[in-house]
Amino acid sequence: MLLPNEEIRFTGGDNLNLDRIFKAESIAVIGASKNEAKQGYKALARLVEGRYEGRIYPVNPKEKTILGLKCYHSVLDVPGDIDLALITTPAHTVETIIEQLGKKGTVGAVVIAAGFGEVGDEGKLFEEEIIKLANENGIRIIGPNTPGIIVIEKDLNLVGLTNVPEGNIALLTQSGNIALNLITEANLKSQTGFNYYVGVGNEADIKFHEYLEYFSEDPDTKVILMYVEGLREGRRFLQEASKTTQVKPVVLYKSGRSVKGSKSAGSHTGALAGISEVSKSAFKRAGVFEVNNPGEMFPVAETLALLPMLKDDSIAILADGGGHATIAADYLTDLGIKLPELTSETRDKLAAILPDNASLDNPVDVAGGTDRDPTIFADCAKILLNDENIQGLLIVGLFGGYGIRFAKNLSYMEEDAAHRLGKLMEKMQKPIMLFSLYDYARPHSLELLRYYNIPVYDSLEIACKCMEALSAYGSYLREYDKEGNFQLNWRFGVIPGGQNIIDTALAEGRNVLLEYEARELFRLHGAPVTPDYLATSADEAVTCAEELGYNVAMKIASPDILHKSKAKGVMLGLNDEPAVREAFHKIISNCNQKYPEADIKGCLLTNMSKKGIETVVGMKTDDQFGPTIMFGLGGIMVSVMKDVSFQVVPVSEYWAKVMIDEIKSSVIFEGFRGRPPSDKDAIAKLILTVSEVAQAYPQIKEIDLNPVIVHDQGLTIVDARVILKSADCR
Repeated sequence: MLLPNEEIRFTGGDNLNLDRIFKAESIAVIGASKNEAKQGYKALARLVEGRYEGRIYPVNPKEKTILGLKCYHSVLDVPGDIDLALITTPAHTVETIIEQLGKKGTVGAVVIAAGFGEVGDEGKLFEEEIIKLANENGIRIIGPNTPGIIVIEKDLNLVGLTNVPEGNIALLTQSGNIALNLITEANLKSQTGFNYYVGVGNEADIKFHEYLEYFSEDPDTKVILMYVEGLREGRRFLQEASKTTQVKPVVLYKSGRSVKGSKSAGSHTGALAGISEVSKSAFKRAGVFEVNNPGEMFPVAETLALLPMLKDDSIAILADGGGHATIAADYLTDLGIKLPELTSETRDKLAAILPDNASLDNPVDVAGGTDRDPTIFADCAKILLNDENIQGLLIVGLFGGYGIRFAKNLSYMEEDAAHRLGKLMEKMQKPIMLFSLYDYARPHSLELLRYYNIPVYDSLEIACKCMEALSAYGSYLREYDKEGNFQLNWRFGVIPGGQNIIDTALAEGRNVLLEYEARELFRLHGAPVTPDYLATSADEAVTCAEELGYNVAMKIASPDILHKSKAKGVMLGLNDEPAVREAFHKIISNCNQKYPEADIKGCLLTNMSKKGIETVVGMKTDDQFGPTIMFGLGGIMVSVMKDVSFQVVPVSEYWAKVMIDEIKSSVIFEGFRGRPPSDKDAIAKLILTVSEVAQAYPQIKEIDLNPVIVHDQGLTIVDARVILKSADCR
């Protein structure tokens, strides 16, 4: 039986090892060409010109030789083994070629052609057939719809790009143009580059998480940089990412973040759990650093590849102008990075070498103290990095341009300062980074800094973002939550009585639990749910109200009415028999008028909860990551404020508390205007209960506990809604 969100996947068995693909000793270029504009020529030319040491087999039935290499009529005519095939021919030829490659014992194939899953349902079916055929023949597929792959160490270039700068960043993208942009940027501005480039394409066979697993174990890869449009197996990606980030950083830009959740979602959780919010929290928990725009991708990856980690997020700013110092401080503060006070000893040492009008606070403004001698930057840097409160340094302003702006001989002083800064970072293992207005001029002093692996950026905002990456990754490694993995434990915590409630609803053809059923489900799992009674008549309602001691709330009970308030199906604070009778008749009348076809079971009566802060705790089955918990301000505020946080199931106690603190209004739980602090431990416990219920019953699609009223001690679930998948999920 397949559980929800579980896909039928074809596996490549022993051929899962990507090492045999990336270190292929023989390559067939299928669709090799003499036309220089075609991929079949470009890839072949790069292999020949790059002096790829393996065997190269051009395949084209119309040619005898290409670039001095013998051409073969078909794959089956190739005399030797073929480890890897580059298929540049149209989509309709791929099926036959895969069958032929299977007979040759080929390990992997890079499929350039488009016309598969990206073009619609028919293309998806064709893609599935190709992948199934490939796996039956023991072949792993990169793509389809991919620009190709590059392995710098092996001179294996199946893309056709030239001048790819060598370094230790593995690049995975679903866009050839983004890859070209990043490679160009690295060529123009960086001291480092790439050791791998993989055009992931449609991710039809080899998935992102498999590449992560491979590169996490590759000793020459320091950082994995990713451009992602969609994840075929989001949860598997998170599981692998959380392992990978323990040994090396992963930087990711996720496009398509504006895609909304379904407008027809039946709960607040479903309506609010957009792709951006869920993926952002999931990536953060997995230790993946998500950048906000493509321009941040390479600088952040470069920073993480070159610099030592921040031991904590306390840095100093060293500037030669108040404006840049202030802006840098604003940026870093907004990003959550501390600018601690300097010790009195540090301030005294700075005062001894800087003008009287220099600012000795953090940020430090040299106030013209470097105009005649830029080596003072190095003196200040040494003083600042020796401060016990400072773990990193950001230098902002004119450094690199003193010889251009003031006097040519100052360039030599800047170069001396650059040498000293480089040696200082090597010795102290504290990161140094620069923002320079003169980076565009490529002065030798800035090139020297790059030689010492000190990044230089022409954008102050980018430089601050890179500092944030160092801080975030260091914090993640220090605070890693071993219980916060993404391994679902289906059926964990299932209770027979709870399963009976769900089975009954599905047997009746319902995909919504009645509220009293949802409340009972959570009551069985130990959640604080107030007593309730279902009344099918006004007389029964009065009897129920008497049992509860009056001061009751009355709500419509119908599987067809999810939003009770909109149907005028809720009455509150009923304190006597006439009020209860009137409320019952009015609610039934309102709902019959609003939803004449609705199956009305009666009215549910509960005690009014004592006052507190209204919150919401919910669960949505995300398309990419599966069950996902939501927490935030509840009641009507959930729709107005949308102040919520998300975490992918399962949620540990640590991440439950993070969810509470992440909402913008979290300060409200600390108490205000004489009100005592709220019981955040009770909130965390309820979040854990929802996480347990989501795993115990795979048939649940969405959960909405709203409002949940939080008191100074404990909380009360006032309303509960559970939406199921379909009967075939039982």
